[in-house]
Formats: sequence, structure tokens, C-alpha cells
Amino acid sequence: HIKDHGITQLLNVWKTSKDRRSLPFKWGEEIECMVIAFNDQEKNAKLALCQEELLPRLKKYVSEHGGQSRTMPSFQSEYGRYMIESTPGIPYGNAISDLLNVETNMRQRRTLISQLVNKPTHVPVTLTVYPRVGVPDVFTEPHRVRTTEDTSLFLPEEAVTSTDPKYTTIAQGVDARRGHKPIINLPVFRDTNTPQPFRDPTVPPESTEVLLDHILLDAVSFGPGCCCLQVTMQAADIEEARFLYDSLIPITPIMLALTAASPAYKGFLSDVDCRWELLSKCVDDRTKEEQKYYRIPDSRWSHVRWYLTEEGQKYSDVKLVYDETAYGRLAEAGMDDILAKHFANLYIREPLVVYPDRMEQDDKRSNEHFESIQSSVWQTLRFKPPQPNCDMGWRVEFRSMEVQLTDFENAAFAIFIVLLSRAFMKLCGGRTTWGLPISMVEENMRRAQERDAARSQKFLFNTSATPELGRDTYGEMTMDEIVNGKGNDFEGLMGLIRRYLDSLGAEDVVGERRELEVYLDLVSKRAEGSLKTTATWIRDFVRSHSQYKHDSVISREINYDMLKTVNSIEKGEKDSDGLLPSSYPLRRASVGR
Repeated sequence: HIKDHGITQLLNVWKTSKDRRSLPFKWGEEIECMVIAFNDQEKNAKLALCQEELLPRLKKYVSEHGGQSRTMPSFQSEYGRYMIESTPGIPYGNAISDLLNVETNMRQRRTLISQLVNKPTHVPVTLTVYPRVGVPDVFTEPHRVRTTEDTSLFLPEEAVTSTDPKYTTIAQGVDARRGHKPIINLPVFRDTNTPQPFRDPTVPPESTEVLLDHILLDAVSFGPGCCCLQVTMQAADIEEARFLYDSLIPITPIMLALTAASPAYKGFLSDVDCRWELLSKCVDDRTKEEQKYYRIPDSRWSHVRWYLTEEGQKYSDVKLVYDETAYGRLAEAGMDDILAKHFANLYIREPLVVYPDRMEQDDKRSNEHFESIQSSVWQTLRFKPPQPNCDMGWRVEFRSMEVQLTDFENAAFAIFIVLLSRAFMKLCGGRTTWGLPISMVEENMRRAQERDAARSQKFLFNTSATPELGRDTYGEMTMDEIVNGKGNDFEGLMGLIRRYLDSLGAEDVVGERRELEVYLDLVSKRAEGSLKTTATWIRDFVRSHSQYKHDSVISREINYDMLKTVNSIEKGEKDSDGLLPSSYPLRRASVGR
């Protein structure tokens, strides 16, 4: 019923919106944060399970103080009971001045959460992974313990998962479909005093699930309980949206590596820097039969496997599995073969979120059944049709970035993606830019998660000097070369962005370009390695702590000191030790006060 009506809803939206033209460029960003409860006496920084109390306060404040405005943001629940998601009240526009408002907007949202949490010991932190979730110690406030209902050896999963039915249903649905809890072994970071071999000491001796030299994680919540940064952009029409989607496919692993922020899990340093593969395994709901016969080749959380334009199809070198029934209905209704196969690929999945009392929908006024499939397939990009019965356009959501510790960093990466997208759209004439075969994108996703990938790895990339040349030559490049270029041989992502900014001419206002360069400079220096990624900063902080025994263990006190330091750095009160430019404290004092 849900899948059948979902296709009907998709077709209704497609028929009414496929011919819309000349819509304005709009965009927004979405930030997830964790609320941390600091106990100075115990030297413990815990996850504050406060979403149920905090979110209504935030929504009430928004309702009472101006409704939908850019300075009055929107707040939503997220997977963890310690998490809050925030977005601007209305989308940003096409002006450069909108880009320069992003950091202030993010900071106002952080400030509002801080004020309404109503406890001076509770602080919102934009942290991708809480380093001690699941430790055999007190790590939540209030303290929660596992019950007989919990299958995890480590997590009181129901207690740390949001009470929003959407999230509880996802957790239950994933495990029910695959028939067992997830079993994920992450490689441990082997320091000088790490036991050789290392056997996860939190795992009972009789357990056969853990691998040597690995950290065992065994609950869905270890994955979607992480935070991220996402950017969604509305194109002028469906063709431009498809072109933008294709252009961003090769960029997704690059931005994953550049924003790497997840080196620690369950109280140990790991040997990976990103959460992507963990999430993929946590929400992988495939049955043994679906995996064995390759009917569904990957998890719900994965990289994209299909370009959406005719020109881009030459890069779709990995077989796309799709639902024949869904494809047949879409094609019969007139949807072109490429787009029909894209949406039919989503329909190889079963819906995870089902509300029995909402099965009957008006398919001309609702897209809820379509979204029950689309929104539970979490890929590096999402191609988003308009909502029914509104003048919204076709959108592309960029989903591979990890959230950063400060609003300045998050604003910088959001601005970078938006400027890169606008450069693609204005300068490249609708041609797929720096196209890369899906098989190479997949390999880059693997490399992006390696420890210190931004500085130590090389990535496969299209080596055309500029994207307009359209040459399909490939080679390995460093992150610095991809972002900052190689002289006349390759202009780099930053070179393309600056060429776009130069093309604006009279549209630029004195001072705006200089201010934009502050954000671009952060991204440029992360790529060249002169500023650390968040993952490298966290790893370095732990390894240089006076209480660290060089055994890969992140103790309660180390975690407390690190998160206290993160909070002080964000406020501009403490030096960032290579994470941020030296000018950040002055900037923090002046922006968004």
C-alpha cells in the first residue's frame, strides 16, 4: 500500500512541477548538535537526555517571538534523546550578503539552545560523535542502565533514543528486517602501549562477536546518534537540479575527508576518522537473502550509484538495481528512463516508518508515503522533488559532511558547497563537471575514512584543467591539489569558486569578497594541511593529555577536559592548537554578538 501510493504521490508531484522554470536559487543548512552535561566535581562530561523537555521550549519560543523569519530559526528532534536539529527559519537567497549571515544565524541558534536548556551545566556542542557513548561508566544525565529489553551489550538503547515515533520505529524496523542487532568492529588505533593484540575489554570473555584489534559496537543508535552538517539547494528547474546533482557526486568523498571529525568510539581511539561506514552498517536492514543474491547491493546508508543526466550516464559504471514494478509505472507515465531508474532504485527498499493510523492519504495533497521511502534511504546526495501544492522547486541535498566544533567552521563549509554549486551552474553551461566514474567515487569514499586522509591520502579525480573542458582523464591527486589546484594544470575547486566570484563584477559589494575569503581560507588551509581536521585535533588532544597512557583509552577525565576545551575554543576563550586560524578569538568576539 505505502509503496504503491508513494509512486502515485511522486508522479503527481512530478507532473505538476516538471515544467517549472526560472525559480530563484534558495538554500539552507541543517546542523545537529548534542547537549553535554558537565559535572565539574566528578570531572565527567555526559550526554544530557533532555530533548523531550528542551524541544517544546524551543518551539514555544519560536512561536512567540516572530514565527518564520531568518533570525527566528526552526528546531526539530533528532535520533538521540541528547540531540537537537536546527535550520534557518526561511531559506537563504542568492545574494552574497546571505552567505555572510550564515555564521551569525548558526550562532544565534546555539545561543538560543544554551538559554532555553535552563541549566548552566548543560551546553550544546556541535560534536559528530560523543567519544564515550556505551562505556561501562556513567555517560548520560540522568544516568540510564540497560534493561532486559536491550539487546546491546553496551547501550540502554531505548533510553538514549528520541521518543519521536519516527526514530523508535527506525531502530525497531532495522533490527526486525535483518533479524539481529548490528555487529560492527572498528579497528582500534594502535598506540605505543595498546595491548598486542588488543581485545576490547568491555566485551564479555565468552563473546565471539568481537575481532582482535577492534572496537565492538552493537546497536543501531551508535550510528544515527552521530551529528552532521547538511546543505540543501533549490535549482531553477529540474534539469539544472539534475546537473547540479551530477556535478556534486565526485565532491562527496572529498568533503567527507575534509570535514572528518569521528576518531573515537566507546572510550577508545579508533583507526578511522569518519562515521560513514559505521552508519552504513548500523542501519543496514538487508536480510541474508537480499545480501546473498545481490538483490540489494548496499545499505540504506551509502554513496550514490547513478548519475541523473544523459551526459553523466557514461560515468554510471556500477550496476544499478531497481524495482521493476516501480520503474514500469514511472516510465509508463512518461518519466524519462534515467530518472525513472533513480527513483525505482529507492523502491528496492521496504518502508521503515509505518503509522497504521495514517495509511489513507490524499495522494494529490500528500507525499507522506513517497517520503517514507525516500527519507529512509540515506545517501551522500538526495534528489528532492517539491512538496505537493506549493511553488517549491527541485532540490539537491549534500549529505556527506561531518559537523564541526564551531559555527565559523560549519558556516565555512556550507558556504564553500554553495559557492561551488553556484560556480558549476553559472560557468559550466550544464555540462557534467569533472565527472568521475561511480566505481572511483566508491573507492574515494573508502579512502576518505582512513586516519588523517585529508593529509595522507590521494584521491581519484578528473584531471581536466577546468571543468568546462570535459575531458575524461583521471589521476590521483592530494586534497591540496583538488581543492587549491596545481597551477595551470588544474585550477582546483577553489580556483573555480574564485573565478565565479570574479564573474559577479558589479554584483559584488565592497568588503563582501574580503569577508568571504575568510571562510574560503579556512577550507583552503584544511586542504593544504596547515590547519587540522577535527578528527586530527581530537586525536592529538587525547594523545597529549597528561592522563593518557598511550593505550588508546579515552578516560572520563580526558573526555571531560577535551569537551571543556572544545567549549572554550568555540567561545574564543582558548587557543585551538592548530584547528582554527589565530584570528578566530577576535572574530568570535565580534560576529553574532
